[in-house]
Amino acid sequence: MKATVFDGKNITYLEDFPEPKPSEALVRINLAGICGTDLEILDGYMSYHGILGHEFVGTVEKSTNKDLIGKRVVGEINVGCGKCSSCKTGMERHCPNRTVLGILNRNGAFAEYLSLPEKNLHVIPDSVTDEQAVFVEPLAAAFEITEQIDLKPDWHVAIVGDGRLAHLIASVLKLYCSDITCFGRHENKLSSLKKLGLQTKIGIKDDDHNVFDLVVEATGNNSGFIDTMKLVKPRGTVILKSTIASKENLDLTPTVVNEITLVGSRCGKFRPAIDALASHKISVDDLIDTTYPLEKFEEAIEYAKKPNTLKVFLKP
Repeated sequence: MKATVFDGKNITYLEDFPEPKPSEALVRINLAGICGTDLEILDGYMSYHGILGHEFVGTVEKSTNKDLIGKRVVGEINVGCGKCSSCKTGMERHCPNRTVLGILNRNGAFAEYLSLPEKNLHVIPDSVTDEQAVFVEPLAAAFEITEQIDLKPDWHVAIVGDGRLAHLIASVLKLYCSDITCFGRHENKLSSLKKLGLQTKIGIKDDDHNVFDLVVEATGNNSGFIDTMKLVKPRGTVILKSTIASKENLDLTPTVVNEITLVGSRCGKFRPAIDALASHKISVDDLIDTTYPLEKFEEAIEYAKKPNTLKVFLKP
């Protein structure tokens, strides 16, 4: 099959890469998305070798579950061992022996095919397009915040970042809180957030310091964490969404002095995200950018790295 393979330093396009193992459902990729985590992996995050890509929509070609064959699906990216205490309590994403699609010991979606266990797959309704379906995984990550935190309608909420994930988080939090301010660096990206009826600001002013009950960091860089700590009030809560390959040290002193609650937040359940897209409670159409054929992956990755770029897709 056609695939792009990362050896830890470089990506190579191959036309004869072996198809995935037959013990799982075989999914032909319709469309895959490039996300910030993929770009971090290229900079050394997770020391990953293999096929990148974990945001995808595809069509099931082989499965022991005959009802899945021919269906359009997305897939939860964590595959647990099925034996440990985490797996037995439904927390495969924290299985110490897990594999993660395109991130940890499992080939991903920048190829013609991938494989996943049938239980990881979710059928996509016809009302959701392929482009929209690719957003299910990151949108599920945004909904995870609602599982971790008891959101209060009267909270002052800040989101640090103006990229795709920040936009999805804002769309989700808007369902629960009315006072949300997004801090970013790019006027064109903030303009799409304004369409959601949210307050937006470029840069942090003195009167923004220590006034927010909840701050979500979604920038993908160390400076975002520093800005986040400026915004949160004493005994407030910070949600950390970025995975950062940088090895710079972060100063956690303000976290201790101001008694801040830090919450790491990663993957989420797919069903709330699928339902939100199908019911049009959340729209991702303004985040769709450009589609490249798989063989032009280098151009796609370079374009995805640009600061004003939205969601870039690869199509086998």
